[in-house]
Amino acid sequence: MTGDHKLTPAHLARRAIVYLRQSSEGQVRHNRESQHLQYALADRAKALGFREVEVIATDLGASAAVAAKRREGFEQLLGAVALGQVGLILSRELSRLLRTDKEFCQLVELCQLFGTLIGDDESLYDTSRMDDQLVLGIKATISVVELKVLRLRLAQGKENKAKRGALYPQLPPGYVWDPTPQVVKDPNLRVQEAIQMVFAKFRETWSIRQTFKWFRDHDVELPVNKGRSAARAVVFQVPRPSFVAYVLHNPCYAGAYTWGRRPTEIVWRAGALHKRQGPAVAPAEARVFLRDHHEGYIAWATFEEHQRMMQRNHWRGESDETAGAARAGTGLLSGLLRCGRCGRRLYVRYWGKAGTAARYLCTGDFVAGGGRYCVGFGGATVDRRFGEEIVRVLSPLGIRASLEALAHLTAQQDDHHQALQRQRDQVEYEAARASSTTKWTRATGWSLRSSSGAGTPSSRSLRVRARAWRSSTSAVSP
Repeated sequence: MTGDHKLTPAHLARRAIVYLRQSSEGQVRHNRESQHLQYALADRAKALGFREVEVIATDLGASAAVAAKRREGFEQLLGAVALGQVGLILSRELSRLLRTDKEFCQLVELCQLFGTLIGDDESLYDTSRMDDQLVLGIKATISVVELKVLRLRLAQGKENKAKRGALYPQLPPGYVWDPTPQVVKDPNLRVQEAIQMVFAKFRETWSIRQTFKWFRDHDVELPVNKGRSAARAVVFQVPRPSFVAYVLHNPCYAGAYTWGRRPTEIVWRAGALHKRQGPAVAPAEARVFLRDHHEGYIAWATFEEHQRMMQRNHWRGESDETAGAARAGTGLLSGLLRCGRCGRRLYVRYWGKAGTAARYLCTGDFVAGGGRYCVGFGGATVDRRFGEEIVRVLSPLGIRASLEALAHLTAQQDDHHQALQRQRDQVEYEAARASSTTKWTRATGWSLRSSSGAGTPSSRSLRVRARAWRSSTSAVSP
């Protein structure tokens, strides 16, 4: 290592710090050679004459890009330098230490004030010397540019793949890759019927919560993804409300491909830069939107209708001309009436000792500091008159309504029984498969857990044994 002559007894009297960093958890798990090379710097520091060598590995898996999460290891390093305890900082490459100009200036300033050397895989640098400071500045600039170039290439590659409709972090339950590869429906009929049942129940209830309640009350399970990437598995479990909402809001089930619905933005908060994802935009406003990309569980027009209904049910935020979802309370016309003066929706306030007497009000320009209501009236008489009118209109249709209600109840029971039947069929299939595998391993004398080696039969011999065992069992079966 060049620059050894810059080491003085004052430097050696302090400790050397070896700083380790890798940008992601994937690199920590798979790029082991890079870790070995970085850890080897500790032996190099001892060879230079340092008796005390500290290795900071806290930032393994932490990015040093702009607006990344805090690097506790780097902050610990700066604190030790500011206390005058460090004679040398060693890192495999300067990019391991920093990725931004701000961090470079901060590190160089502290090292210059407290006489700390900086070393990489090739040389030692004294920041109090102009030549070394210039070389460090050039390397830092190259490190920053390298990061931007790599990120630009990765972003362009991802976007190009997304424009082909081939970029999927993970397929939603109900879809798999075929050998082509193309996105197709899961060949498991139980998975297909379960996803279709979510949309069917939503069209019956027109409410996410009521759809979830039906599955929970009837103990009907839905498929969810467990694990990641190649280890992904579909398991059935009683759904959560968030999963039902995810299925209903996901345009993938309508045969559309979207990418970039949640744009990432950098904000300044509490004196630091932070990355955050913005709210999801409409599918058609995403960076990539490919309609009719694959076979859907519902038509696109049906998906848009569902989105409009769910927006109408949303009682927070901006209101529209619709009634909204039914909520608790005795007011019959809640959300249905509008003010004849300003056009705003009338709200319901409950009065009386029991708090159940409805009164319809238009807030008008009323605020906490003053103003007045446009209109307000009691709801008892209005609800009674409307109730009588509704009964008068619906009375001739009573028999038809009863038959439709009976048919609806029968359909619900059929759906429940069909879901339970599919669940039973899958359990029986898995049990039969496990039993068949156990019988075959006993008949052939080969264990599925045997490791590769001299005692492990080849795949050809296994196939021969399997055919012979099936022939023997079929010959004796009645």
